[in-house]
This record gives sequence, structure tokens and C-alpha cells, in this order.
Amino acid sequence: MDTAIAEIERGGRVESRHAGTAVVVDADGDVVFALGDIALPTYPRSAVKAFLALPLVESGAAERLGLDDEELALACASHNGEPAHVAVAARMLGRAGRHVSCLECGTHWPTNADAAHALARSGGAPNALHNNCSGKHAGFICLACDRDEDPAGYIQPAHPIMREVTAALADITDAAHGEDNRGIDGCSIPTYAIPMRALAHGFARFGTGHGLGRERDRAAARLRAAVANAPFMVGGSGRFDTVLMQALGPAVFSKMGAEGIMAASLPEQGLGIAVKCHDGAPRAAEVAMATLLMRFLGPETRDHAVLRDLATHDIRNWNGLTVGRVRAAPFL
Repeated sequence: MDTAIAEIERGGRVESRHAGTAVVVDADGDVVFALGDIALPTYPRSAVKAFLALPLVESGAAERLGLDDEELALACASHNGEPAHVAVAARMLGRAGRHVSCLECGTHWPTNADAAHALARSGGAPNALHNNCSGKHAGFICLACDRDEDPAGYIQPAHPIMREVTAALADITDAAHGEDNRGIDGCSIPTYAIPMRALAHGFARFGTGHGLGRERDRAAARLRAAVANAPFMVGGSGRFDTVLMQALGPAVFSKMGAEGIMAASLPEQGLGIAVKCHDGAPRAAEVAMATLLMRFLGPETRDHAVLRDLATHDIRNWNGLTVGRVRAAPFL
């Protein structure tokens, strides 16, 4: 039977449960905590965007192009498509002398309702800059242009840039990334099913630099600092990752992925955390992650009010009445 990671309470009873997997790993790869099948191959989706940005920084391309904290944070982002996100994505492309037409991520309306409504009211229409992955893709284009590579087709597994960033994924997670475990992500780049334990280990290494080598260690530290300085870029208004890192700063690097994935680095504790909600519900993955952070962060941060709010939150009906709550399961 699957193990629950989150519960929905209504009228003093558990109305429903979300099954999932959670694992905490140290930088040596030793498991500190485990719930469920941590060897289960899982697509990490957007949780690994910071890993994909490592070559952009360690190659020196980011410095040569003058990418700032906002731009590097956006390269790690699944953003809301708010005006600030769109402007920074365009700025990144401008650094490389490119235009929105170079983006191969596809187009969708801003995921932030206010931004989408404002765009519609103005008579505008979305473009690829509004795609939640536009910063990541702009980073790929920046790396390609710095290397004098034609960025066209960069989303394909065989493109030199995609081969380079895939190698970075394999290196930091110490997991195979090949044709046999490859899928296609929502933004059309490859995504690879790897064990949850490997994902958590990658985040532990990303937070500590353990075993990465000098240049990759420096690149990871630079990306963590950029995100800590510009957390709005990583998600946006009301988003878990942004709210968490605005409150806790460099104590946590957190990144969501589609279909109920959450992952985090705890640099001071030398730990990586990975959570998967099996039915893909973000609400379950988020409360589970917040609860694990309260358990494994240092005493100066684990009791932060923001963490308590993220770990348990009310459910309200259409009349504004509090009718229940979302909380982590007792196993966490």
C-alpha cells in the first residue's frame, strides 16, 4: 500500500490522502530519512533547472555576457509570466543579441491570473517570453551564442548545448541520463527518469559542492546566491519557492517540478531533499516539503512562521468559510 505524504482534513476527519515518496540524503549519498520507494525512477521535471544552468556559469559565459542575479535566477525558474519575468527573459536574450523568436519552449498565457487578465485586458497576446520556462531556454541560448554555436534546435537531445547540460545532470546526480530513461518535458527539452534518492543526492551536492570540482562548486554557489538575492524570479507572486526563499534566504534552495515534485538543498546542514506526490498534486508535495524543512533545518530557521504556514494551511469555501486544512501526513 502506498504511504501518504499529505492529508486533507474536513470536519475533524481525514477526507483524502495523497500518496508519495520522500527522501533526505547527505552529500556523501547516505540516506538520512526515507518514506516510500526511493529507488523509484521519477521525472524530476523543472526541479533540476539550476543543474541545467551550471554550464552557463562554469563556462564563464554568464560572466562574459554580464548576466546579473535576476537573469541567473530566471535561468533556474518556473516563473509566473508576470511583467518582471517577461522583461528579464527578454533582457537575457538581448545579452546574446537574440530575440524572442529564438525561444523553442512554446507559448502559453501567464500562469499568474492577475498577469494573464492584465495582458488580455490590454488586448495583448502571450508569446514565448510568458512561458514559465523562458528563462531556462534563454540561458541555453546565451550559452550557445557564447560558444559560437547555432542555437537553433537546442531543445533536441543531440544538440551540443543539450548534450552539455545533460552531462551536467548526470554528473551531479550520479545517475544515468540516456535514451532508455528519456521523456519530453512540457517545454520540449528532454527529461530523464532517475531514482528519487539520486535527485536528493544531487541537491545535497548542489548545496555543498561536495565532489563537484572547483569550477562546478563555484557555479553552484553563484546560482544559489543569485536565487537568494532575487527569489521573485524563481516563481513569482504567491509561489512556494519564492515565498520560502524570500523568508529564509540562502538557508534553503528550493525548486518545484511539474507533477508533484519538490526538491531542496540545505547548504548548512549538507542535505538534499526530494518529494514526489504520486498523483501529481502540488499541494501535497509542498506541505510535505515544508514539514521536512521544519524537521531538518537548523534551530534558527526551522520554527519560522512562513514554514509553519506552508506546512499546514486552511481550505476555504466560496463563502470564505474555513472548512478544512491541508497538512503533512503523520509519517513525516
